[in-house]
Amino acid sequence: MDPATTIDPATGQPLPPDAIVRVLHITPKVHIYTLPPSSPSSSTYLASSWTSLPQNPIFTSRLRILETSLSPETTELKVDILLESTTSSSDNNGQPQLFAAAPYTTPAIVTPCSDSSRFFALRVSDPGTGKKATLGVGFEERSDAFDFNLALQECGKSLGFGGQQQPEREKKEKTEEKKDWSLKEGETITINLGGKFGRRSQGQGGEKKEEEEGGRGKSLNSFALPPPPGNGGGGFSLPPPPPSASEARRQKRLSAQQMGFDDGVNGEFA
Repeated sequence: MDPATTIDPATGQPLPPDAIVRVLHITPKVHIYTLPPSSPSSSTYLASSWTSLPQNPIFTSRLRILETSLSPETTELKVDILLESTTSSSDNNGQPQLFAAAPYTTPAIVTPCSDSSRFFALRVSDPGTGKKATLGVGFEERSDAFDFNLALQECGKSLGFGGQQQPEREKKEKTEEKKDWSLKEGETITINLGGKFGRRSQGQGGEKKEEEEGGRGKSLNSFALPPPPGNGGGGFSLPPPPPSASEARRQKRLSAQQMGFDDGVNGEFA
């Protein structure tokens, strides 16, 4: 085998020369449990039923999520969940030994437990024989379990779980011709507003203006203050301002003349 050939960690088979493998998640240490015979094949799982068994956990391993792009031209993807030994093995060219692999082809491959957020039921399969089994996976830290679940959600979007596959959408976007809506030289756009924003006729405008003015006058009159009460109305009036000095002298002169006095020769009665 060519030393430059990339081996698929999930199957042990050579990958295409242009294949790209990415590690989406890794937890250095998880505990693997065997499920009791009464556990359902799907639906609800209880972690308490695993941890109570004396033989559990059966071993401790490293967990990885690998995303493999088989061909960049077709954007074909596959995702595998690997349970590997925590130490390197000299028999495997210095790589961790694979205990079990779970091809992530459907969300049902991983089922969260209903009584703990740190435990999951994982359906693994043997690539050689095709046999399947369900194992329990327990994380020591809730943060690692959260990151694992988040990575699976991102994988589901890439694989198109619950909708159109993301690779198909990307392929369609690349092959679909983009439409050019820009105006070419000499082209114009005509917009018909339907007469809704045109001028009104003078008659309609005049009538409307009169109605508006009449309404405005009526509304202003409704807020006008009443006139001040008259002399017989029981109100009060302000006294007139005092006369000026010249006006006082003129009135005094008129009073003296009315009494038969004149101003005198030198105006001494002024």
